[in-house]
Amino acid sequence: MRLSLSFVLGLVAAAFAQSNVTSYISTETPLAKAGVLANIGPDGSLSSGAKSGIVIASPSTVNPDYLYTWTRDSSLTFKALIDQFVSGEDDTLGPLIDDFTSAQAIIQQIDNPSGSVSTGGLGEPKFNIDETAFTGAWGRPQRDGPALRATAIMTYATYLYNSGNTTYVTDTLWPIIELDLNYVATYWNESTFDLWEEVDSSSFFTTAVQHRALREGITFANLIGETSDVSNWETQADDLLCFLQSYWNPTDLYMTANTGGGRSGKDANTVLASIHTFDPEAGCDDVTFQPCSDKALSNLKVYVDSFRSIYTINSGISSDAAVATGRYPEDSYYNGNPWFLTTLAAAEQLYDALIVWNAQGSLNVTSTSLAFFQQFDSSVTAGTYASGSDEFTTLTSAIQTFADGFVEIIAKYTPSNGSLSEQYSKSDGSELSAYDLTWSFAAALTAFEARAGNTYGSWGAANLTTSCSGGSSGSTVAVTFTVNYDTVWGENLYITGSVSELSDWSTSSALIMSAADYPTWSITVDLPASTTIQYKYITIYDGTVTWEDDPNNEITTPASGSVTQADSWH
Repeated sequence: MRLSLSFVLGLVAAAFAQSNVTSYISTETPLAKAGVLANIGPDGSLSSGAKSGIVIASPSTVNPDYLYTWTRDSSLTFKALIDQFVSGEDDTLGPLIDDFTSAQAIIQQIDNPSGSVSTGGLGEPKFNIDETAFTGAWGRPQRDGPALRATAIMTYATYLYNSGNTTYVTDTLWPIIELDLNYVATYWNESTFDLWEEVDSSSFFTTAVQHRALREGITFANLIGETSDVSNWETQADDLLCFLQSYWNPTDLYMTANTGGGRSGKDANTVLASIHTFDPEAGCDDVTFQPCSDKALSNLKVYVDSFRSIYTINSGISSDAAVATGRYPEDSYYNGNPWFLTTLAAAEQLYDALIVWNAQGSLNVTSTSLAFFQQFDSSVTAGTYASGSDEFTTLTSAIQTFADGFVEIIAKYTPSNGSLSEQYSKSDGSELSAYDLTWSFAAALTAFEARAGNTYGSWGAANLTTSCSGGSSGSTVAVTFTVNYDTVWGENLYITGSVSELSDWSTSSALIMSAADYPTWSITVDLPASTTIQYKYITIYDGTVTWEDDPNNEITTPASGSVTQADSWH
């Protein structure tokens, strides 16, 4: 086969870029690790005043003041450290991890504006670094923290238990884990502020990490013989997995980040969800939004493309190359800039995908992911390509270069001392907002590990299925739903929910209701008998979908007959 000059030049350029990325990673890895450790009390060089095991978000105290400890940031950071410890990459981290778990046991018990430990207080997003409650106004609750903390500590606890340290696990770590998982099981269907602390609705990231945590919790509880909660967790995990499917936008082929907020829903939230629920044994499963799934790849393209034209530093970059990315295109925080951790997340998703494709020896192009792959080969068609094929080599090589491009951007705007702030300027790439952001350092470490091909075990995502329905008898009952709602001309009311008869949470195929007795809207649907079903009403006006607020409505259908369910829009 004769290689074209452009192809050869492309290979040379890719090799040069990979060399630059490898060099940057070699330099930045120890600096990022040191940056993380500097922000952990009490001995971290930048964490003066922080109690033992407390992670500060950033040493910055003005513009903005981030000298607090967030449960989400802390848990994601320690998950990266725990992975290094249990894999043998850094066996010195044990005492620091013990400090973290001890600190979290204290944090869990602190009464705060979200409640007490038994009344919702585990959803409080941040605390003072001296382990006291932050009582100022804030976006609360944020329900991803307990799930992420449980996942991090279960990784550590599983390692210790299998190493014979069973008493410490059951007496000290299990009570922390159980509190968090029962919080998830109880509150997952309530509204939450998203991980950017701005939108109060349901959040894809939160739903995804909650689902992962409960699945891991079931496995872990069975391992240590603490099974009293397992049945409930199994039920809630199944419902979470069903609800997770409802965020998909089947028309525009991306995952909508939040059910509220009035934005497009194109958001790093979804990319972060994919990498933080990565299970290397689950292949390219789209039900759990694995990094190489067709939905996750399509979503990544839509997300990345949304930033191509809005940042000056992205000007002139070709449509198949990496660009700087931020939280979401409508962002106005600090005038809306790219973030280090979101740009790194794009790279990490692609590295995770490459890990799986290489392991399974093939990649699959579907109609959903076709536009993603056609960025790299306009002639590619839907199909499965084995690792020995030219198409597999062409696509994976191009995607490796694409992934490295995001790291190259980070390298370009990393100062010589290796510091990673929260943001970098959309105009000139200079650092902005909080300096030495712990989450930025942690994001660098996990992206670099993924590029090296390192994975850290399965959480049980393989072979999960969801029918989004309950009953097993096969019989149905007629349920009449009624709700009062004043609409404007051209606006219609619909219902969608957790069973196929209610369109499996779809908005595009939701069931339209009748307004024959306006303003009362009604519909009668045959639903599975003796089944607990969740549902919501939505309006659609001029193509815009509006969901009623959380929590989901719920009905348990009778064994036979018919029933009327009268609701109020909330």
